[in-house]
Amino acid sequence: MRRAWPAYRTLWIFLLLGWTVSAADRALTGPVVTWMIENEVGFLAGVEKPYALAGLIGGLFFAGYMLTQFPGGYLGDKYGHRTIIVISLIWAGIATIISGVITGLVAFIAVRVITGLGEGAFYSNDRSLIAEQTPREKRSLGMGVVITGLALGITIATVFAPNMIGLGGDVFGGEDAWRMPFLILGAATLVVGIAVAAYFRRQEPGLPYGRALVHMLAYSAIGLAAVMAVYFVGDAAGLSDLWIAVLEVGLALGLVAFVFARKQGELAPVLRNRDLMLINVAFIAVLWNLWFFSFWSVSIVADAAGSSFGRSALIAAFNAGAGILGFPTGGWLSDVAVRRGIGRKPLVVAFTTLQCVLTVIFGFVVAGGGANVWVMAALLFSASTFFNAMQPIAQAMLADIADPAHHGAAFGMNNLIGEIGAVLSPAVSGALRDATGGWSTAVFVDAALIGGAVILFLLVREATGGEERPAGRFRRARSLTGSSSTA
Repeated sequence: MRRAWPAYRTLWIFLLLGWTVSAADRALTGPVVTWMIENEVGFLAGVEKPYALAGLIGGLFFAGYMLTQFPGGYLGDKYGHRTIIVISLIWAGIATIISGVITGLVAFIAVRVITGLGEGAFYSNDRSLIAEQTPREKRSLGMGVVITGLALGITIATVFAPNMIGLGGDVFGGEDAWRMPFLILGAATLVVGIAVAAYFRRQEPGLPYGRALVHMLAYSAIGLAAVMAVYFVGDAAGLSDLWIAVLEVGLALGLVAFVFARKQGELAPVLRNRDLMLINVAFIAVLWNLWFFSFWSVSIVADAAGSSFGRSALIAAFNAGAGILGFPTGGWLSDVAVRRGIGRKPLVVAFTTLQCVLTVIFGFVVAGGGANVWVMAALLFSASTFFNAMQPIAQAMLADIADPAHHGAAFGMNNLIGEIGAVLSPAVSGALRDATGGWSTAVFVDAALIGGAVILFLLVREATGGEERPAGRFRRARSLTGSSSTA
């Protein structure tokens, strides 16, 4: 007798599609601005430090993205995770299309910030819905399979950016060729968002989209005003693009402090949990690495190997494409390790260490100059495979440790803190490229941060046997035993 197809696997497929299009939308900026720098067109023509400015544009997207991480998870706990996922996808689709229509640097930055604000609500609700709907013994596999969409999306944006730009040149002319990728991928995101909404409607009719959207718009309006105010003040004061990015991180840290002050009673299981915070801080390095290579890999390959834009994009895709193998494999190995009593932590530490070593080797290859593109491809693929494999394992550790009632807030806080790396990485790396004339220094900085993440993961106390550690259960245990220890 054939076993019925479980509903949670269908959920995985739809969430994977959501990850694919949203990741393509956010990863697209890197190849596009690289093409603009090489061809001296658009708002990057004639700029004194084009890599720093392009990095700032990428960083400001993530400034918006990070500011809705925690509110998005909080609203998901309040209105339902499915509700926020649909709003996030449709919002991102519309904003990405607008990115390809507007003209001028400031307007482009503002629309990319708005895009980030919408996409920022996806992660915490996607992770929470998987944890809620998937059997615990397959939780890490589910997170790995679904987040494979991140690798697919980045690969699509990296590999096909030259083709989409070429089509844009045929339709709009050379100066406006960069618009076409945003129009194509924005439309694809809208289609997926509508499909996901239809699927969720069959599962749970009458989702409160209106109320949730109004609440999310309120948070996003404040976030947009804050991000753009920091940009305008920094620009007026003559600060460098790097320092403006640093100020944006300060804005995010201010949000964390605000959350601690206002929600510490309600969300104490998330905000005061030592092990959750260790994972969260480690994810600064994780997100730094992810968006350093996702944003700049085409330029790194082109500089180190002297290859064309199209060929560099193809080689750089080995970094993104490794996630297609790494994400599901890491998730599967994590669940196997839990069933055998090994736990998730040893795999997280081992994979992150291997990635760090391979990144150092890649840095020496870049520093040597005249690099062989296939050696670079092999190193990018190998390091990225271990990097992508550790992510669903670490996310499953977080789900095991956090109170299930606060999964949305826990994942939101995780990505809010982690996105500090995503905001700084493109800008800092671009500034280092302008200052040194090469990419090796930026690669070694990335490797050092990953080494720091290894140390933080070593300090995490994993939930025994992969079991969840709800705060309520531990409070009851302490009341019975008189212990004063915390979860």
